[in-house]
Amino acid sequence: MKVAKFGGSSVSNAKQIKKVLKIVNEDPERKIIIVSAPGKRSKDDIKTTDLLIRLYEKAINNIDYQHKKQEIIQRYADIVDELDMDRDILDTIDHTLEHYIHELKDKPSRLYDAIVSCGEDFNAQLIATYNNSQGIPTRYISPKEAGIWVTDLPKQAQILDSSYEQIYKLNDYKEKLIIPGFFGVSKHNFIVTFPRGGSDITGAIIARGVRASLYENFTDVSGIYKANPNIIKDPEIIEEITYREMRELSYAGFSVFHDEALQPLHKDRIPVVIKNTNRPEDKGTYILHDREINSKNVISGISCDKDFTVINIKKYLMNRQVGFTRKVLGVFEDYNISFDHMPSGIDNISIVMRSNQIKNIESRVLNDIQKHCDVDELSIDHDLAILMIVGEGMNRVVGTASKITHALAESNINLKMINQGASEISMMFGIKVEDAEKAVRSTYEFCYHGVCIKE
Repeated sequence: MKVAKFGGSSVSNAKQIKKVLKIVNEDPERKIIIVSAPGKRSKDDIKTTDLLIRLYEKAINNIDYQHKKQEIIQRYADIVDELDMDRDILDTIDHTLEHYIHELKDKPSRLYDAIVSCGEDFNAQLIATYNNSQGIPTRYISPKEAGIWVTDLPKQAQILDSSYEQIYKLNDYKEKLIIPGFFGVSKHNFIVTFPRGGSDITGAIIARGVRASLYENFTDVSGIYKANPNIIKDPEIIEEITYREMRELSYAGFSVFHDEALQPLHKDRIPVVIKNTNRPEDKGTYILHDREINSKNVISGISCDKDFTVINIKKYLMNRQVGFTRKVLGVFEDYNISFDHMPSGIDNISIVMRSNQIKNIESRVLNDIQKHCDVDELSIDHDLAILMIVGEGMNRVVGTASKITHALAESNINLKMINQGASEISMMFGIKVEDAEKAVRSTYEFCYHGVCIKE
């Protein structure tokens, strides 16, 4: 059995929903479907989730929200009318929104999760109703009915392991099942959303719970590109990639597949395929536990993410001072800061983090490091970009790092730091933000085509 998830662009209007249901109904193995909220219908359009957030903001600030509510209802009305459906569901949408606002207005974080979950929830109900009317036995299943029980922290839902036993019972249904993505229900009976992009997480949880043979993630591209198509013209599609490689690339800016969605799939080794709703015949990209390595696919992908900050610490004979790094990281823990990389030498250490982690508190953090760690030199650099080269085969091929640094040198890109993780499937290069796109172009051309881009 396959579990298929369709993203916001795939279910943005009636035409797209018909495409989705054609894909679903043509394959009897596609039994459980996860859907997102309607996405943008055009470049300048607004996602339904963003409309719902604006509705929440008006309601919580006691501003008249009726016009915004009608705008949301109209998004669904456009779909209902084009599909020639009964408009009763629009009354349900209206009543549900009003109910949440009335019941949860004194609990802002609970109201937020309840309101934004409606995009997926209404869409799942609509799509199930329509498919059923077309003669295909189809049932809407709410996350609560499906057994998606989660932790109770608003906007940060985590699946409870005890949920999987109930989710497995979805195998007992004979109909096609349509389940809304993005949220679950806590034991206190509150709706709790996963992090943004969480419909991928719902799909992964269901795929693991029912022990699916394949998790299909349908979006608006025919797979995962080897580099950002906004930087590289017509980049190649990755045919196969491992869970570990995908995790590294997702961290570094690849947004096709939510990185937290890999965890439940990785445990049971359920394969994933990223496919295009508009070109379902395309093979797509398979995410697997293992893949075969050859001379042509050593490097899976190249990504560059911006907005990093690095704190550089120098301490003579640091390597002989037991507990020095623990003291430094203790300061980070005190300020609830997580870090991403920590390259070091015998007398120095650099700690790389997302810039938003230290925003508005950097002077206090630096003062505490100086106070508690008695460092010789301490500095902070902003505007750092992280170039990630990812590939399971890099640790088996001599000269990979040399090729990459050569390509960057030919493009006159200065390296501020280099780090290779213990996993040996990724290499990190710290560079100036203004060199980010040039770095992607130079490494892509050299790694995949053997061409040096000279400055």
